[in-house]
Amino acid sequence: MSTFRLALLPLLLNFSAQSAGAQTAEAKLQARARALHERAFVVDSHQDTPGNLIKPGFDLARDHGPPEEAKVDFPKLRRGGVDAAFWAVYVGQGPRTPAGYAAIRQEVQAQFDAIHAAIRQHPAELALATTPAEARRIRRSGQRAIFIGMENGYPVGQDLALLQTYYGQGARYLTLCHSSNNDLCDSSTDPKGPEWQGLSPLGEQAVREMNRLGMLVDVSHTSDSTFYDVLRLSRVPVIASHSGSRVLADMARNLTDDMLRDLARHGGVVQLNLFSPYVKTEVKTPARQAVEQAFCTKWGLKTFLNVYALPAADRTQALAEYVAIERQYPVPLATVADAANQIDHLVQVAGIDHVGIGSDFDGGTVLDGLADVGDFPNLTLELVRRGYTARALRKIWSGNLFRVMDAAARGKGNP
Repeated sequence: MSTFRLALLPLLLNFSAQSAGAQTAEAKLQARARALHERAFVVDSHQDTPGNLIKPGFDLARDHGPPEEAKVDFPKLRRGGVDAAFWAVYVGQGPRTPAGYAAIRQEVQAQFDAIHAAIRQHPAELALATTPAEARRIRRSGQRAIFIGMENGYPVGQDLALLQTYYGQGARYLTLCHSSNNDLCDSSTDPKGPEWQGLSPLGEQAVREMNRLGMLVDVSHTSDSTFYDVLRLSRVPVIASHSGSRVLADMARNLTDDMLRDLARHGGVVQLNLFSPYVKTEVKTPARQAVEQAFCTKWGLKTFLNVYALPAADRTQALAEYVAIERQYPVPLATVADAANQIDHLVQVAGIDHVGIGSDFDGGTVLDGLADVGDFPNLTLELVRRGYTARALRKIWSGNLFRVMDAAARGKGNP
């Protein structure tokens, strides 16, 4: 062996040892993160899965492959270590007329029926939960707990008695609006601008009735004025079931730092939305911006993402155009690291006791590395890399949300 090779050998051996050591350290970190994830009670506060449940032939037991098909099914829930989820009864905005209300209430009832049918059809996998205590008992029984939320107060119309009806069917939160104003409040994204300057008089009554019932008030999608009206009126903490920081993703339906602080002072919780444009501000080419503007003008939308809120009669065609634009002018997805950046910011501003996860899966785009609920352990791994403790992870994955739910339950029935 040459003198050069003899001199090089110790360097190669040292490099090999360092590489092996790094691999061992990474393997240990991944194993620790997975163990912490499995010990946490993992809750997702917003899944739009009922939209799939009402589709003929949809099978929860099948792994649906590409995330465009379904981001929530039993194989993915198992891979993701998900213990409980809120399945959101979501409807877009429609005509505020007797015929419009009648039609949308039928759609809402179909989704409630589909949720309860899925639970009945899969008793070994699922059980309905209405309280954190029930969810914990369900996990001990080896099942997953399904809570029900409602996204958009439009179906309530002017009949507040329906809040009691929907509560009786299992709904434990109501997102007051979606992408347009309704009878209860102003939305953050209605192209016509504010109608009520916050909550309507009926919306104020709705908040009081939800407090009486023990139904959480959800301020995701609401205008800033609506948000502050809710904090002023609600006797109990409120939630933002799928929102994020406006500083990191400049979208009107995200929360400013002042809003995050005020939500925390009121005892509430912000559940991070994993919809890519709400995680990180998108960088778009001039060509993409131009086609988006033309699209919004054509469909009367304030933002490109409001396509999901169009009436059913228009939604199919508009979504096809939306998908075509996404394919022709793609925008890079936010990443797991970007989601962790959101959590870092939310924790820094609101505090560790006021942050959770509400993915919005089955309701929009995904993240690079978080394509469906099966990828939830990737988020835990990134948080562990950043020094989040087991206690902090337990709070983020369920503890904070469950605290707010218990507070709402304690306040029910009080004047």
